[in-house]
Amino acid sequence: MAQEGRNIIDEQVVVGEEKGSVRLATLNRPRQLNVISSEVVLKLAEYLETWEKDDKTKLILIKGAGRAFSAGGDLKMFYDGRESKDSCLEVVYRMYWLCYHIHTYKKTQVSLVNGISMGGGASLMVPMKFSVVTEKAVFATPEASIGFHTDCGFSYIHSRLPGHLGEFLALTGARLNGKELVAIGMATHFVPSAKLADLEERLVSLDSGDKDVVRSTIEEFSEKVDLDKDSILKKRSIIDECFSKDSVKQIIQACEAEGDKEGNEWITPFITGLKLSSPTAVKMKLRSIREGRKQTLSDCLKMELRITVNIMRRTISKDAYEGIRAYAIDKDNCPKWNPATLDEVDDEKIKLMFEPLRDELELRIPKTEETRWGGKYY
Repeated sequence: MAQEGRNIIDEQVVVGEEKGSVRLATLNRPRQLNVISSEVVLKLAEYLETWEKDDKTKLILIKGAGRAFSAGGDLKMFYDGRESKDSCLEVVYRMYWLCYHIHTYKKTQVSLVNGISMGGGASLMVPMKFSVVTEKAVFATPEASIGFHTDCGFSYIHSRLPGHLGEFLALTGARLNGKELVAIGMATHFVPSAKLADLEERLVSLDSGDKDVVRSTIEEFSEKVDLDKDSILKKRSIIDECFSKDSVKQIIQACEAEGDKEGNEWITPFITGLKLSSPTAVKMKLRSIREGRKQTLSDCLKMELRITVNIMRRTISKDAYEGIRAYAIDKDNCPKWNPATLDEVDDEKIKLMFEPLRDELELRIPKTEETRWGGKYY
């Protein structure tokens, strides 16, 4: 039974508020680190569609309750549906469809990121016209460690990062802090967490969605970014050299060769993490990033849906379910990948993961203004 007097806001997975001409969406699953469930996708899409069409709405803000912005997809949801064919297809379709709309949103959006922003959760941060991060922000795309792939638009985002940072972040799951995110353009402004509430208050009081006005307001609170001396971004030349190789095996060999050199001990943990990840997943990730370089946002999202559906269907591997079991369900941290090594993964089978789906399952990206908010259901 619900406790007497319990605030109804506690039961809403996304809280939408109207404050003058500003609309604020708060991801509200703090105990679950604001992971993205089917309810979250539905509610957020509903808010964003309504606000984009509303002439009174000028500015959109999005933030997370608690210590996370969003830690990504709800892994338990996927695991619980593992025995039912395509049990999560609808929420996956809706999420990728929503990612397209966030990238192409017609009104000014600001994400206020004061904590964990990982995987699919970061798709609610990076594409915004303005993404504000603090010293508490932590970003990563660690999907390969659970046998999954880089999705929610990150085959597009990562493939457009400087040099070969995209491959590095995708394959190793390396973490970036707020300053590093601004330095590579995945966030627009760094604001100390102590000033974030004041910034939010100012943005609410603006009564404007003009990009220049919003930008100058954020800049009043933001600080210039100076990377820490040991920032991974200061290793760009080595990262680009290693992660430009044609295959995962060659990338590992190049990293190991660099790691043997004096002063390059920093690379060892990344090699270790890469080797512990699903061999199938890292091969999928590398192909996805490389394909993404040649594709539009729409094509990347369509590609990601195909890969995800094939992962859910165990088309060539059960690794995603095994990874979720090991790290999120049983928590023994000992996944048994199959195939267990890179050499055992058939590259021809990897290609199967990228094959088109039946026409009725393909992601329907809006082609005209009239169908902009249509096609959300598969």
